[in-house]
Amino acid sequence: MKTISVFGVFVADLCFIANAIPEKGQTVLGSNHIIGPGGKGSNQAIAAAKLNGSVKFISKIGKDKNGEMALALYNELGMDTACVIQDEKYLTGVAGIMINEKTGDNAINIIPGAAGKLIKDDIDRNLKFIEVSEIFLTQLETPYEVTSYALKKASENGLITILNPAPACKINDDDFKLIDFFTPNETEAEFYLNKKIETEKDIKSASEEFLKKGIKNVIITLGEKGCYFANEKENFFIKAFKFKDPVIDTTGAGDAFNGAFAVALSKDLNIKEALTFANKVAGISTTKQGAAASMPSLEDLKNY
Repeated sequence: MKTISVFGVFVADLCFIANAIPEKGQTVLGSNHIIGPGGKGSNQAIAAAKLNGSVKFISKIGKDKNGEMALALYNELGMDTACVIQDEKYLTGVAGIMINEKTGDNAINIIPGAAGKLIKDDIDRNLKFIEVSEIFLTQLETPYEVTSYALKKASENGLITILNPAPACKINDDDFKLIDFFTPNETEAEFYLNKKIETEKDIKSASEEFLKKGIKNVIITLGEKGCYFANEKENFFIKAFKFKDPVIDTTGAGDAFNGAFAVALSKDLNIKEALTFANKVAGISTTKQGAAASMPSLEDLKNY
């Protein structure tokens, strides 16, 4: 099995659950409040580790209670934490998440904290961990120039690179050429192409535009509709699974998908098998509450 290096953010999630997400000036009475691990990079690393992936997580946290929560969880899951930098000058990041318990929809405000202070030197210090890995997975919550640098180093060292462009922000044209697998959802794809993506034709056309930018493989995740894959040789839709349990929280579903996809590649599954596996993991995660807490294990998958 190939080793996966994940570069990204850890934040402590403060989840507020109610039957509506408050609008401007509105106060709603909630039903529950959960504090747990979050951040896209961390969620994706946890998703991969829970599926028995061999995971190294590169990040920066503070020397505080939230940082200790992260390390305790990573150690429990058998993740390699030697590349998690603890910096006492900064607090560990936090995210405020409003969840609509009727629909599972969410609205999120992230303060990256220590992870927002990552610099290129932090990548250089952890280069040995990237060099001994075969898959590199990252997102866009870390400072862009550092993410770009890490992507470049991973590509130079021959790793399979996966970029989950979330939250969507400008990507340098040269960086598109470093991406083996690009995994936007519909909203993120719309951001990069500056147009609405609604029909199957729109999705196919969007993928063609991404391939022209130099990306090798495009995966547009479509929520309850599944996902779409395209490269220069083939393209196809993969339908989402129908689950016996209702969707209660979509927080972290994209992270579950990306972490599971990295594990599938690490086990040398073919692309259709890898996407079917990732779809299933993401779908099961929406039937549980929380982000990291909702990531299914291999046992959950077998029993579902």
